[in-house]
Amino acid sequence: MFVGRRAEHAALGDLLARAEGGDSGVLLVRGEAGIGKTTVLQHARDAAVAAGFRVEDAVGVEAEAEFAFAGLHQLCTPVLERAGVLPEPQQAALGVAFGMREGAAPDRFLVGLAVLNLLAEVAEDGPLLCVVDDAQWLDQASAQVLAFVARRVVAERMALVFALRDLDDAVTDPFDGLPELRLGGLGESDARALLAAALRVPLDDVVRDRIVVEARGNPLALLELPRGAPPPQLAGGFELPDALSVPHRIEDAFRRRSGSLPAETQLLLVVAAAEPTGDVALLWRAAAQLGIGREAAAPAEAAGLVEIDTRVRFRHPLVRSAVYRAATPPDRRRAHRALATATDPQVDPDRRAWHRAQAVLGTDEEAAAELERSADRARARGGLAAAAAFLQQAVELTPEPAHRTRRALEAAHAKHEAGAPEAALELLAVAAAGPLDALQGARLELLRAQIAFHTTRGAMVPGMLLDAAKTLAPLDPALARETYLHALDAAIITGGLGDGRGMIEVAEAARAAPAPPGSPGPADLLLDGLVTTYTQGYAAGVPELRRALEAFCADDLPAEPAGDGDTRRWLWLASRTALMLLDDELLYVLAHRNVRLAREAGALAMLPAALLFLSAVSVLTGEPARATELIAEETAIKQVTGSVSLRFGRLVLAAWRGHSSETVEIHAAAVQEATARGNAAEVALAQHALAVLHNGLGNYAAALGAAERACESLDPPHISLALPELIEAASRAEQPERAAVMLEQLDLRARASGTPWALGLAARSQALLSTGPTAEDHYREAIELLRACRMAVYLARTHLVYGEWLRREGRRQAARQQLRTAYELLSGMGAEAFAERAARELRATGEHPRSRTAQPSDALTAQELTIARLVATGATSREVGAQLFLSPRTIEAHLRSIFRKLGITSRRQLRDLRFP
Repeated sequence: MFVGRRAEHAALGDLLARAEGGDSGVLLVRGEAGIGKTTVLQHARDAAVAAGFRVEDAVGVEAEAEFAFAGLHQLCTPVLERAGVLPEPQQAALGVAFGMREGAAPDRFLVGLAVLNLLAEVAEDGPLLCVVDDAQWLDQASAQVLAFVARRVVAERMALVFALRDLDDAVTDPFDGLPELRLGGLGESDARALLAAALRVPLDDVVRDRIVVEARGNPLALLELPRGAPPPQLAGGFELPDALSVPHRIEDAFRRRSGSLPAETQLLLVVAAAEPTGDVALLWRAAAQLGIGREAAAPAEAAGLVEIDTRVRFRHPLVRSAVYRAATPPDRRRAHRALATATDPQVDPDRRAWHRAQAVLGTDEEAAAELERSADRARARGGLAAAAAFLQQAVELTPEPAHRTRRALEAAHAKHEAGAPEAALELLAVAAAGPLDALQGARLELLRAQIAFHTTRGAMVPGMLLDAAKTLAPLDPALARETYLHALDAAIITGGLGDGRGMIEVAEAARAAPAPPGSPGPADLLLDGLVTTYTQGYAAGVPELRRALEAFCADDLPAEPAGDGDTRRWLWLASRTALMLLDDELLYVLAHRNVRLAREAGALAMLPAALLFLSAVSVLTGEPARATELIAEETAIKQVTGSVSLRFGRLVLAAWRGHSSETVEIHAAAVQEATARGNAAEVALAQHALAVLHNGLGNYAAALGAAERACESLDPPHISLALPELIEAASRAEQPERAAVMLEQLDLRARASGTPWALGLAARSQALLSTGPTAEDHYREAIELLRACRMAVYLARTHLVYGEWLRREGRRQAARQQLRTAYELLSGMGAEAFAERAARELRATGEHPRSRTAQPSDALTAQELTIARLVATGATSREVGAQLFLSPRTIEAHLRSIFRKLGITSRRQLRDLRFP
């Protein structure tokens, strides 16, 4: 009965109209239990069918939350025959997730891309409506994938409508931020109309008014509370305790109604409530185990609590919860035991294991072992949360302490991988109760450190990792080396051990790492090189580090995740190490490789950080538009994964662009957060960005202060870039003595590195502190060296400082040439503050700089520019969509906008254009 929902009716009509016209729409229908969400969804279904839509459904069930991809499988099963058109990686991800094929556990968001493209393919045949009721009870994997899809539909003939109850504030809502329709209670006149239509008996006005007040406009309450009230209440008054919310009152009404049924009927309802799939055949097999005949269903159906035909359907989800909660513990166990016996172990072993576990009173090793096998299957499908839940339950059922300890440790690992650190720490406390062997104890401490690293990035983490690595060394040499490398990585990020000890102390401890158990891989070489660098000096470490980085560039580097020992996960550290070496070629290759491999694997947990690092590299190579695209892509991924977007990329870009207020705002927030965590390295990175900003603006005293703070607390790799900023600021602030010490450090590094980038920065810095012909020789040397490297911003800035020096030497003509080159380069790179600095100097020579010529591509958005670049390389819409996590139809829609803005009509013309 669709009473009093005119605005909701209009919103749904608009959503369907837009979808039919090729403008995808998403709507969340929120509200308390019984408020009418399911009725609104049914109205949407009816309207969609009348308009010629195909409609596909899924329903979240509270008891299904431990079965990975269960809700998604409901939605996609009717359309899986279309999966053959998907690219093979997406087909494989979907097949493994649904248990239809073997393979490595897929990244959750690669599954999301597969579902997006699958639904988009179906929508090509006609408009599609996907309806998901009780979305708050979807399993975590399904909820995250569907939230991903909802955020990426743009131009498909598709509408998605989700209904979900209001969640507790502590619960992470993957749908948060999507367009929302909040259902409130019915108005008084609509409530009276619904009540009159439902009861069909005369009511005293006082009684009717009291019912309307107590129901608070909740439609289900208006229908069910009077029905469950004793006759005296309807005759002379109607009141329930105000302490209960309306949904609880409704649930109590359902509980009272079911409690009045015959005992056999009540037990049958408990069996039905305990089995969330609604499988009628399974229900009757389980009932037979309990000696319950089919006639026992009649009283429940007559009471309007349940319908049993081709499926088992409760009147409302609150009926299911009311029946299950009201049952005695022995009756619940009897119901689950019957369902376990009735479930085919070959067809559905996981559900059988789950029911068997619920039937246990106390402990049961066989049931725990079944749950452990279910966890293995869930993990293989990529269901980390489901695997963690199975293992956690297995721990509770395990009688033998040693087995319980092992399972608790495994469950803690699974909870950590699933993003539930608090639950992981609780399970670690169970494991710590023992008994633990030496290796288990070491792995427990390692996991505790890993959780601390991911949740705090705090200064105490490197020490925790070092302790774990030391314990692991005689027990598991390979894992010990991995842990030592993690400790070094954490120390680089946090700035040391947090007690005044820095990278040297961490590296000294890491010298105790055992030798590799086999032939050293790239990560082994990187560990050894970093230890040498921090214990024997930069020059001694460079050759070893370069060999390690070249190994990371090898074509046979593993391209798929393989757990903690995966070489690919260290590409992030390898890229930063290339920055420490000022090796622009290795930096460029590794940064791009990190992004490419993360994209190919669909590893959205790793991709955002890789994108931001590449964005910073793109700033240095003079490609601000590319950097902007990468930051936009990182932001989009963070939106669909629900993670917090990182500040680093935006801070670097804003600083180099000379956007003062934006840089200062981001810098302040970054410093505040990093200081609260005791993270000196992040503070220093922010100070380096501030130094760049102030050098561009010509605020040299401020730049010097920021650069000195960066160099004071910053160990490599980032000091290699902070030193040139400090030297320029000090020279311009007329404090050359403060720059001279830093020049010695930079010169030592440059000679050890030997790259054109490093030598060019050293020559440029030497020129800033020199006079006369010596200075000019260094400027010219720096320009020649920097022309041979990829880091174009430093070449442009060298032309700038050379031109400034020439003007002060009174050589206006020569100065104009250098300043004109600097202005043109810096303007083209979007380095606005540095370009304005060049313009001021150029005007001082008597020449007015030419304004930058507008380009057709300036009209494109960041996302359109990304798509245009990719299509210009010859990539198909499907290939571009796979990279940007969009459907091919959405790419086509963007292309139409791009063609219109650029005044072209074909992809071939796009290939002929040049993009910044």
